Amino acid sequence: MGLLDFAKDVGRQIFDTDAEAADNIKEHIEIRTSGIKNLDVKFDDGVATICGECAFPWDRDLVALVAGDIKGVEKVNIDGLTAPEPKPEDPPAPEVTYHVVESGDTLGAIAKRYLGNASAYTKIFEANRALLDDPDKIYPGQKLLIPLDSKGD
Repeated sequence: MGLLDFAKDVGRQIFDTDAEAADNIKEHIEIRTSGIKNLDVKFDDGVATICGECAFPWDRDLVALVAGDIKGVEKVNIDGLTAPEPKPEDPPAPEVTYHVVESGDTLGAIAKRYLGNASAYTKIFEANRALLDDPDKIYPGQKLLIPLDSKGD
């Protein structure tokens, strides 16, 4: 996965200068996610480089989305974010895809498109709880995780 692109001019405003960006991004990730050990964030010219240890492999994606949902972050590099190999007793990795919100999108419309049922928007909302506080507050350019395992539910 490595380097992910995001819309630089949209997202949560959590820093005003590049000098404060790394500390604020790190704090934001710590608040919005759990289970990331030895988290370290560097920020340079719109690129957030994240290092640390995730509890599960799919946590890497979530950390990248949380960092990319910050205004001023154009790219997120998670090459230094490690995760252990899954164990047989671990829950299976969810099947996912990503959707970049366009003007006029709603979670219901996105759910209808990917999951076949508009009322499945709650599954998308829950999968993106680290990004979303309200299912009615999404914005163009925001990148969302779509849990395809929910298809047909």
